[in-house]
Amino acid sequence: MLCCNLNPGVLLLFHIGNMEDDFAKISLKQFEIANTSSAAFPGTVEGQGWTTKDFERTLKIRIVKKEGMDMEFDLIGVDPSLANAFRRILISEIPSMAIEKVYMHTNTSIIQDEVLAHRLGLVPLKADPRLFAWKGQDTDDFGTDKDTLEFEIKVKCSRITGAPETSDNKDALYQNHKVESDIIKWIPKGDQSDWLSADPGPVEKDILLSKMRPGHEMDIKLYAYKGLGRDHAKFSPVATAYYRLLPEIKLNQEVSGEAAERLQKCFSPGVIELKGGNKKAVVKNARYDACSRNVFRHDDLKDTVTMDKVRDHFIFTIESVGAITPDDLFRMSIDVLEAKVDYFLEELDACLTLG
Repeated sequence: MLCCNLNPGVLLLFHIGNMEDDFAKISLKQFEIANTSSAAFPGTVEGQGWTTKDFERTLKIRIVKKEGMDMEFDLIGVDPSLANAFRRILISEIPSMAIEKVYMHTNTSIIQDEVLAHRLGLVPLKADPRLFAWKGQDTDDFGTDKDTLEFEIKVKCSRITGAPETSDNKDALYQNHKVESDIIKWIPKGDQSDWLSADPGPVEKDILLSKMRPGHEMDIKLYAYKGLGRDHAKFSPVATAYYRLLPEIKLNQEVSGEAAERLQKCFSPGVIELKGGNKKAVVKNARYDACSRNVFRHDDLKDTVTMDKVRDHFIFTIESVGAITPDDLFRMSIDVLEAKVDYFLEELDACLTLG
């Protein structure tokens, strides 16, 4: 039976039938992965639709690690389609600022103009896109202080006076022979220097753009706009956003000695711990197991372990490129999804009204 709840503000998630406890986990067998069907979902009651009360009861979000622009958190009690929706939105539907127009006044380096322009576009910027408006399609490339950031590159390579001819040290021979991202200088437009609290230039200052030799020169103007990752990867605000299911490992019998040492090597470091003088194997932390199923290589060990994955427990990782913190990016992905649901409900109501 196919059930859905069309009340305003309720996410449209579709479920079929009821799920037994065994189907709450995906089982990793020797020659197959069992219970992979997502036709049903844990907590669904047969003959009933999904409601916000069910969602509030089962949903849990726990931040496990947050270091700089990287964050790992647990997303528990959601359907895989919802987790994947967040992942796709993070990659392609949250805006960021990136270099879009490049004016090559001078480029006598060995790297071609179009290749250099492409490399410059991929340099991540620190500019917060929430502070900028969308640039109109019919406006000129120079834009305004509300929708455009302007940068310039002016650099020339020359030989250092008095440098030894026979030296192999390029730093001792040439000045500006390596063109890195710190050479990109921000030129404030209008009153941008007043309302932008920090330099919106490159996130990292040591990204190699090109190499030059004496006589090579660059004089380039750059213009950055607001865009989406679905239009070009340079506008994606994340280096990556991905998830995996929580592994669950259970020892069916005691394993010790030499067998325990082999068992430990079958899993990722830190998953199996050896305790006591007899080296008894215990599961220390199954969370970071790679689920390689190497244990099935050993006939005497393959029945000692049961390996599952919790179907509704997602280990989510977000790596921001540096303009917006990963926790803010996830909040923004929720806003985008909410707007999509509202739009769908409005269109559905319009269709029902016309029908």
